[in-house]
Amino acid sequence: MTTGEIRSGTCSWTDKTLVEETDWYPKRSMTAEERLRYYASQFSITEADGTYYYPPTREMTRAWVKRTPDDFVMNVKAYSLLTGHPTKPQSLWSDVRESLDPETAQKRNVYAHHLDDDTLEEVWARFVDALEPLQHGDKLGAVLFQYPPWFTPKRANREELERVRERLGDLPVCVEFRAPAWLAADDVERTLDLLRGLELALVVVDAPKASKLRTVVATTTDELAVVRFHGRADDTWNARTSTAAERFRYEYSTRQLRAWVPKLKQLATEAKSVHALMNNCYRDFGVRNAAQLRDMLAADE
Repeated sequence: MTTGEIRSGTCSWTDKTLVEETDWYPKRSMTAEERLRYYASQFSITEADGTYYYPPTREMTRAWVKRTPDDFVMNVKAYSLLTGHPTKPQSLWSDVRESLDPETAQKRNVYAHHLDDDTLEEVWARFVDALEPLQHGDKLGAVLFQYPPWFTPKRANREELERVRERLGDLPVCVEFRAPAWLAADDVERTLDLLRGLELALVVVDAPKASKLRTVVATTTDELAVVRFHGRADDTWNARTSTAAERFRYEYSTRQLRAWVPKLKQLATEAKSVHALMNNCYRDFGVRNAAQLRDMLAADE
């Protein structure tokens, strides 16, 4: 039986609480380059979450390639405008922002429907183009499309997933649903079949019970499986916290992590690469849990 690789890391290496409130990085005064180089000396994968708030540029992704080892990979979170989330107008390219009608430009948030079709396609093209250095350098692990709770399993949204594959060509893509209905017992097989047909990897989630999200340990591509660990803090899942890190303020126990070892190994028999990513990025919770999981997997070989 062929077993794929399993990479363990975190969904961010730059969270303010990690950088400013812990001693995980050797120095508080490290530059952005030094921090990424240090992180990449400890783990073989990370997720760039800043690209959700501001679209990446080629200069940015080219720098990531230069600052990381040859065997390092990065998952990139899709820009909020591309996943139906509210998007700050100031995050748009200047020419795109100037194309908005005056009333829309003054809004606190804009959405994809505020852009005309041609402009929206240009946004998609620019996002994809910015990933080229990572792809060319064999360091693009996957593009994460995390959809909001209002992105429910209806025809229009299934068609949107088809357009994602069309727009991204052969780039590796993983999809995380925050609407529980996609993986509910009466719809899960239809969802898995859809993802398989489009060669989109399902993101397996470990999340609080309050999320009502099922942990469906399944693969939908032969190349990639992704697991994102959101912690199990029911009290903050739906809370309006001051930072995203506080919402995922939860540290997994050794027992909870150990229970994932056989599940990850099973996924590795079905996909060439498995990404286990800690999203509990409050202070050093995520990096410590990622290191624990990495060591457990190594000890179980």
